[in-house]
Amino acid sequence: MFSVDDYLKEQNVDAGLIEDLRQFRAKYDVAEEVRDRVIEPTIPFYGREILEMAISALLQGENLLLSGAKATGKNVLCENLAYMFGRPSYNISFHVNTDSAALIGTDTFRNNEVVLRKGPVYQCADMGGFGVFDEINMAKNDAVSVLHATLDHRRIIDVPGYNKIRVHEAARFIGTMNYGYAGTRELNEALVSRFMVIDMPALTEDTLEFLLTKMFPDMTDNAKEQFTGLFMDMQTKAYNGEISTKPLDLRGLMSAIRTIRSGLAPSAAVRMGITNKSFDVFEREIIDDIVMTRVPSTWTRADIFQS
Repeated sequence: MFSVDDYLKEQNVDAGLIEDLRQFRAKYDVAEEVRDRVIEPTIPFYGREILEMAISALLQGENLLLSGAKATGKNVLCENLAYMFGRPSYNISFHVNTDSAALIGTDTFRNNEVVLRKGPVYQCADMGGFGVFDEINMAKNDAVSVLHATLDHRRIIDVPGYNKIRVHEAARFIGTMNYGYAGTRELNEALVSRFMVIDMPALTEDTLEFLLTKMFPDMTDNAKEQFTGLFMDMQTKAYNGEISTKPLDLRGLMSAIRTIRSGLAPSAAVRMGITNKSFDVFEREIIDDIVMTRVPSTWTRADIFQS
């Protein structure tokens, strides 16, 4: 089981914050019908400074905006924060069809009367959850108007034709955004002012090696070094514009390592988890060259995991 206190102490997070977090969990219970939304994260987030900033803001009732390039751990941090605070999580992805009805809810016919079928923002506000606004800079104007009300300090959302929603004391909202994706736009000042903003740093070699050690304690030192180097090599090439960010996928790397444990050849696992994330034949050749220098085709499971 994921022990929140031990996890934070291991990263030397301020003891006062750990105690305040413990008191928060004790103060706000979780309704039985949404307990299955309190989800233990599959990947732990490591970074003391980022954790302390995020926890401090959320404890004071603030909402967070996580900005940064791909593979900086924005969604991983969201999952970890929701679990650390012991709150049900609601993930809302923004795209061209996300409007106010998709967020708040829409009319439906039930028991011979018109009722509101609650959307994820309504449910999150009502149940005191942690709402994650994924790719918030893709939100169109109709959705942004809902965000303004949801994130306002008055913590009241007016629903036309229905009673207003009072946002639960424990509810928090976390926005994530990547730079330069197709369909993204600049966030207006009124929306940004409703967030505390954290600019997520790029994943470092030490952090990734530490993460691999925690997730795969039986991994050999050489394999750990090579997989860390593989990701760092791709990150450098992606930031220099030599390849796209599609194969720069931390979850893909972790999934590849898990399939090796099942007996799949490491080269094939990396091809599935990383190389094939690019659909450009020339880019795949570049990625293949990077992979070959780090993960030889002769490697087997025995080269990755200690017996």
